[in-house]
Amino acid sequence: MPLMLTVVSVQAQNQKEMKGSNIKAQELVLTQEWDKTFPQSNKVNHRKVTFVNRYGITLAADLYEPKDAKGALAAIAVSGPFGAVKEQSSGLYAQTMAEQGFLTIAFDPSFTGESGGEPRRVASPDINTEDFQAAVDFLSTQPNVDPERIGIIGICGWGGLALNAAAIDTRIKATVASTMYNMNRVNANGYFDADNNENARYEKRKQLNAQRTKEYAQGYYEQGGGVVDPLPADAPQFVKDYYDYYKTQRGYHKRSGNSNDGWTVTGPMSFLNQPILAYSKEIRSAVLIMHGEKAHSRYFSEDAYRDMTSYTNYRDNKELLIIPGASHTDLYDGGGKNAIPFDKLAAFFNENLK
Repeated sequence: MPLMLTVVSVQAQNQKEMKGSNIKAQELVLTQEWDKTFPQSNKVNHRKVTFVNRYGITLAADLYEPKDAKGALAAIAVSGPFGAVKEQSSGLYAQTMAEQGFLTIAFDPSFTGESGGEPRRVASPDINTEDFQAAVDFLSTQPNVDPERIGIIGICGWGGLALNAAAIDTRIKATVASTMYNMNRVNANGYFDADNNENARYEKRKQLNAQRTKEYAQGYYEQGGGVVDPLPADAPQFVKDYYDYYKTQRGYHKRSGNSNDGWTVTGPMSFLNQPILAYSKEIRSAVLIMHGEKAHSRYFSEDAYRDMTSYTNYRDNKELLIIPGASHTDLYDGGGKNAIPFDKLAAFFNENLK
């Protein structure tokens, strides 16, 4: 009888503990001075905020709010490019959209920038999609945000992740994918699908798993390197474009992986095995995909748009915008030629976040 009472007591305690887990934020040390790669606007208020994702990782973000804003605003969460930080392109997008009347946040993904998560500079299709959803959690609960009017912007590799988030999160009413990469495709198939065969993928897997063994034995993760530096004279034009953005005064930032020592060598490994756009044609909300005419990565957007609008009932609110003369990195910061159509983005979000 005493044994039975003990078992019942343990079961009762387990049931009590299973009622829920607390959402607990990590205390982050955030830079307070303006350290962006773009000038601060006098049209918006700026402050640092944090929020927690479903995996318990605390994310750091810059919040931009139109000055003299009243009532509940439409809101937009922004992230990207893949390997960048919120002080670079995503912050520029967020601040500019705030000038257009939206409350916006630009956030550092898990394991990068000022956000939490260990080890540093690791990527995950699941966790990084969740990062967007956690941003929506945060925005949905702000007193000055209308939770029925939330959109997202993903830049470069975060364009594909934004589409992945839109496919699962019905709270997202409008999505922009700018100069997007499909990170699953480029990791599994190589650039321009040049390694899209079983043997090439097998060799890549062998190398990455050998690296895992090496790192576990030595007790630390190795960095894979950011944008190549010094720049080879015979580098492809798109590599030169990356260098011009990430390694020069134009876009360099000390916390950016692309500007410095990059991801861990095995960082994006899971993208080899986990397609991120499997259900893109089931996105019912509005999507604008935009890409530069001369971008090496243009095929990612064109194929994503084709897949999203083929054999589906949800094609009428989808749009592909090709920007004449623009390269991939021109859509990071305008490329000195105002290549980012912010007026178009404002019109798109105003129409779809009514």
